[in-house]
Amino acid sequence: MKSVRRAISAVVGAGLTGMIWTGLAWAEPAWIQIEARPSLAAGEERARDWARSFPDVVGFAMNTGWYAITLGPFDSPETAQAKMRLLRSERMIPLDSYVSDGSKFGQQFWPVGAGLSAVPEAPAPVPPVTPDAQENAPEPETAAPAPAAETAPEPASVETLSRSRQLEAALTRDQRMDIQAALQWQGVYSGAIDGAFGRGTRGSIAAWQTAQGFEPTGVLSSAQQAQLLLTVATERKALGLTLTEEPESGIAIELPLGLVEFDHYDPPFVHYRAKDGSGVTVLLISQQGDQNALFGLYDVMQTLEIVPMEGPRNRERDGFTLTGQNAQIHSYTQAKLAGGLIKGFTLVYPADQEARMARVLAAMKASFKPLGGTALDATLGKPLAVDRADLLSGLNVRHPEFAHSGFYVDDKGAVLTAAAGLDTCARITVEDQDVDLAFADMDLGIAVLTPRKPLAPARVAAFQTAAIGPGSEVAVAGFSYPESLSAPVLSFGTLSDLTGLAGEVSQARLAARVLPGDVGGPVLDTTGAVIGMLLPDAHAPDKLLPGDLAVAVQSAAMAPALAERGFAPLASDASGALAAEDLAEIAQGLTVQIACWK
Repeated sequence: MKSVRRAISAVVGAGLTGMIWTGLAWAEPAWIQIEARPSLAAGEERARDWARSFPDVVGFAMNTGWYAITLGPFDSPETAQAKMRLLRSERMIPLDSYVSDGSKFGQQFWPVGAGLSAVPEAPAPVPPVTPDAQENAPEPETAAPAPAAETAPEPASVETLSRSRQLEAALTRDQRMDIQAALQWQGVYSGAIDGAFGRGTRGSIAAWQTAQGFEPTGVLSSAQQAQLLLTVATERKALGLTLTEEPESGIAIELPLGLVEFDHYDPPFVHYRAKDGSGVTVLLISQQGDQNALFGLYDVMQTLEIVPMEGPRNRERDGFTLTGQNAQIHSYTQAKLAGGLIKGFTLVYPADQEARMARVLAAMKASFKPLGGTALDATLGKPLAVDRADLLSGLNVRHPEFAHSGFYVDDKGAVLTAAAGLDTCARITVEDQDVDLAFADMDLGIAVLTPRKPLAPARVAAFQTAAIGPGSEVAVAGFSYPESLSAPVLSFGTLSDLTGLAGEVSQARLAARVLPGDVGGPVLDTTGAVIGMLLPDAHAPDKLLPGDLAVAVQSAAMAPALAERGFAPLASDASGALAAEDLAEIAQGLTVQIACWK
């Protein structure tokens, strides 16, 4: 303890106040030893270098013959350890630095002139003092303070890098986190907001300095720090970003109230309309539900005009994200299922505001928080009705350019349909799943679509190989009412001729009343086998033909075309006429809806 006490006295003599008086004893101090040199001259040189960055550099001669350069003193080893971890993480001190209790320290050599030639072993005990004695006691003699080490003053008008480092080292953790958050707002930092200035933060500071025309030192001067924080504060104020607790929906989130304002409730949404022509809108999503409701909402959101078709989509078991973009608007939607509640938000903004709104979106993501166990009351406004007729009341639903039918021809999900118009589609979906156009035979009028993700068809079409003559009963399966019904229906009729209107041998004429949504659907015989596929209405506009006249391409013409392209059709071995409900079950399993999106 003798050397420790000598070190303590030396520090006190140097005017460094790190000790804590606790009555009759001193608290044990600690130092961070950052370096050691074999000679006094080398030690003084390195201490002088370190002092340019740190105000609390202390140098001691060690009992090993070396000269230690330290930071401190600190009031406890725990405090020193915490400071050392922070400085190590920021690469401001060597990684092999360690905390010392001073047991190996002898005479202090830095700051220059601060060492003492005689050091008392310990402070003298203080005897108890009675009130009377204290009242009459003479004033104690006070030793003159040791002169401070002389250092060359830095110009007041210029902040050097070393001074910037000193000021930065004095920042609190919260102040450092504010700087990281401001750098994140500026789009140059993507790390954790933790107050630790490591390589990521240093690189981000340098990137910001470069963008502002400053020397990229990785250390902010006080003026640069003020500029960064003021710029961000000004931008946030202009956007009106405000942490908002929406009690009806049970959601807390930062909203750009300079750009949007509350409009109305329309469960499961809280609507915020554009303010002062900003073009920005926000939806808060809040509803009770399970995974089926979550997946239904995922499908529904993609039908809205505020969610353009282009952009990544991701659906998981307990949540989803949707990003949509076109030349006019961009939007982002997220929703999460937890505890029987689905909560999320949608941000919609003009496409030319991408850079600005990226900051708003980041703030909304970071601040979003469900509150309590409540969801938006369905009696507020008009409740959500998830059906194909009116998916979302109060929002414009995006409709496909056209929708018709098709049917599965293999167990991997390949779909046969009518080719007409598919070449004009920017996107084609089968049952809301994206598909690709594998091939189109315009002479026959058929096309095959293949799914981007594997599908598991409930039933695959089986083609009739036996001859069938005019007058035979047939049924056309298709989505006659695509906006109203989510299942195919059967339209019954008869086979009237084995040629087309102009004598085409690959076609057949039907006496059946069909609708545009049935186009591409299978034509079934009474055994449930496919004998053809319904073609679009090819009537000339100046011709008035019977309303129950329809045209189909025969399976005998389709089968070779499919086989040539690797889609070998299955042959039917069924016999005997089926009841209407059995035919409907077959149609339900193999018929799908196809949508063309522009």
